[in-house]
Amino acid sequence: MKYTLGIDVGTSGTKTVLFDTNGRKIASHTIEYPMYQPKNGWAEQEPADWWNAVQGTIKETVTKSGVDKADIVGIGISGQMHGLVMLDADNNVLRPSIIWCDQRTGEECEDIERLVGKKRLIEITANPALTGFTASKIMWVKKHEPEVYAKCAHILLPKDYIRLMLTGEYATEVSDASGMQLLDVPGRCWSDEVLEKLGIDKNLLGKVYESPEVTGYVTAEAAESCALAVGTPVVGGAGDNAAAAVGEGVVADGRAFTTIGTSGVVFAHTDDIQIDPEGRVHTFCCAVPGAWHLMGVTQAAGLSLRWLRDTVCTEEMAEAAEKGVDPYVIMDAEAEASPIGANRLLYMPYLMGERTPHLDPDCRGAFVGLSAMHTRGDMVRAVMEGVSYSLKDCLGILEGMGAVPESMRICGGGGKSAFWRKMLADVYGVPVQTIESDEGPALGVAILAMVGAGIYPTVKEACDAIVRVKDTTEAETENTAEYAKFYGIYTKLYGHLKADFKALAAL
Repeated sequence: MKYTLGIDVGTSGTKTVLFDTNGRKIASHTIEYPMYQPKNGWAEQEPADWWNAVQGTIKETVTKSGVDKADIVGIGISGQMHGLVMLDADNNVLRPSIIWCDQRTGEECEDIERLVGKKRLIEITANPALTGFTASKIMWVKKHEPEVYAKCAHILLPKDYIRLMLTGEYATEVSDASGMQLLDVPGRCWSDEVLEKLGIDKNLLGKVYESPEVTGYVTAEAAESCALAVGTPVVGGAGDNAAAAVGEGVVADGRAFTTIGTSGVVFAHTDDIQIDPEGRVHTFCCAVPGAWHLMGVTQAAGLSLRWLRDTVCTEEMAEAAEKGVDPYVIMDAEAEASPIGANRLLYMPYLMGERTPHLDPDCRGAFVGLSAMHTRGDMVRAVMEGVSYSLKDCLGILEGMGAVPESMRICGGGGKSAFWRKMLADVYGVPVQTIESDEGPALGVAILAMVGAGIYPTVKEACDAIVRVKDTTEAETENTAEYAKFYGIYTKLYGHLKADFKALAAL
């Protein structure tokens, strides 16, 4: 039997999983590390923490598995996107990595749109200038830390720093590179035009590969520190959402998935590139060679329900502790006792501003229609419905761009709720599916490694063989029609309150 490793370099920790060629998990291990916030709105991590975690998780996983390291035929790496790693000519890290959730680069985003042109930027990179993306972070260092920038010889993304440590190669792949805002996304290569206008030397960047391509081989030094065989191939891998898509089998037209974590994502595969000229959704190269994906983002999906749990549902939390169950189990039962529409109560899930479809950092959450007759169960249901409507906003834009799913796969913490899965099926009007594996990005990049190792000829054929549906929740036509009445009102609320949100932000 042959095996591949999937390494997922996340924000809270790194998880490494060993899979056989049928996608069965053999062993795994996770190591956590901190995030640093030296100033309000800043977010940084130490690349050395990632590498220490990768070495530790690989060694522990391989040891626990009992597998001969010579039988590990490929390694795939997934990771948090957009982070900036800057190295000098000797590969020393010049400063802590500015990671995806850092918000310091508002002025630099304005600079990028001025230098490239807002419309032209979207045409080339398929996205407007965003504070989370890597280009604005590079511009921030150029402006505020010129002495650091002057020493910079290499710029890498978080997972690609791990690739360097494993293989000695400066490389990236198309899905993660799409989030740097330096890639010609239609052309799947670095954009000379954007780099020239921003004054960034292309020689600082790594070589761009497709996700299943072999990018390098494990060096003797890395093999010793990780308990791997020298020469083990390392494939391109993918950014976290693109890797999750492979792990969910969303690798062909008509396939999509929804993630309900702290934020929410609606992700659809497309063989033909589509770019929203308003920049309301992301278009990135996906992990399938020659294809792309569309992605809408809800900032406060699971966060909205967690906020309600922590601030309002104290009795539910006490009951859950007494019964030894998750508080969300109690909250689900209360929400299910409330009718569709939560007795005419609507919730706007804009606790952290919003990305899709509004691109508005100033909008905020709200209950609309609240009266003295409403219960906590009504509020729980309203929050879940409001998040579902926000995700439907994302799906509507994707469908308008031609990505119409036949079904919707679901993952993340919210996807564990059978009640929420049923609600989403009815709101979307399509079947919602879960899959047998819950390893997401780690499985996705392990599959990419299988393709790179020649075990499967294509990503789609690998997913069709490995990714298996666990259960399907069908939509009920009557429920879909009932939700549509409330969704119609929900879609008007932002327009009514937009100016008020701006006024509140200015106080």
